[in-house]
Amino acid sequence: MAGGDLRSLVAVCAAVTAAMWCARFAARRLRPGLPRLAAFVPVLAVLPFLPLAFRALHPRAISGFFLAWLAEFKLLLLASGQGPLDPSLPLPAFVAIATFPVRQRPTKNAAGSGLGPVTSAVMAALLAAIVSLYRYKERMNPYALLVLYSLHVYLALELVLACAAAAVRAVMGMDLEPQFDRPYLSAHLRDFWGRRWNLSVPAVLRPCVSHPVRARVGEGAAGFAAGVLAAFFVSGVMHELMFYYITLRPPTGEATAFFTLHGALAVAEGWWAAREGWPRPPRPVATALTLALVMSTGFWLFFPPITRAGADKVVIAESEAVVAFVRDTGIWAAASVHSAFFDRPLARTVVVV
Repeated sequence: MAGGDLRSLVAVCAAVTAAMWCARFAARRLRPGLPRLAAFVPVLAVLPFLPLAFRALHPRAISGFFLAWLAEFKLLLLASGQGPLDPSLPLPAFVAIATFPVRQRPTKNAAGSGLGPVTSAVMAALLAAIVSLYRYKERMNPYALLVLYSLHVYLALELVLACAAAAVRAVMGMDLEPQFDRPYLSAHLRDFWGRRWNLSVPAVLRPCVSHPVRARVGEGAAGFAAGVLAAFFVSGVMHELMFYYITLRPPTGEATAFFTLHGALAVAEGWWAAREGWPRPPRPVATALTLALVMSTGFWLFFPPITRAGADKVVIAESEAVVAFVRDTGIWAAASVHSAFFDRPLARTVVVV
């Protein structure tokens, strides 16, 4: 991260803390409903602009997800009197729960949550290996490159979300919200999006979007379908915003089309599954079909807004810089330890990554 972005990080953290203090102050004095929501409007209006303070793509996109998606939706839930935010929380805990995928629970009850150190190390090594393969991207089949991009997105999201939440847990003793649950084992789209992929998103979309829509339409099949379609549509709109943070270009509608299509397919899956006696593919076949569907529609609608703008090249350049930094830091640390214990310099080993 450049020096300018470090200064931006300090400024954004200060602005977020001030904004959350205002929201917490208003929530303590106003009852849930329109008065509280009206008091939150200035905060809700400011948060989406804060990620634009970053020049680098990664901090802009990551802070965009935390502030313009998680924090916004959690504040909307608080405005209606729902959790996970509680105005009685201390300000640091309020800020952490609003902006990160964590929840208020003692660490001692959080056994098994988050990524373990071995899993994290393996994922980081796999991500570094993928980044190293990008040097051959000009000679790759375009679809093979998109497969690497898909793996890159999964591994990066796993590591970023887990590391951010783990840092908050280490400092404040909070439990991690579940992030991913082996999405490569999904048996159908509802399983992929609802139970396995980036679970902090459905955790806010269900109470903010699906449940209110179902309550208005009704609890039958029509209400369920309307709630699912509404949640996927809102997810698509929010992805348009995330893509803006990545590309700094106007929305194209492709992300909305991608998620609206998946919402319709998820509704159709549910309708089919409710029919007893209708054929169902074996689990391995269903998993293969689900992943093929997600990736093929992603190649068609999800990745083009990013690659068309050249943002994938920026992601690759920043990722290569991070890998080089980690590599050089490891070499320096090894040399320092060797020098401290053996009182002679360690020959520098050039590692090509």
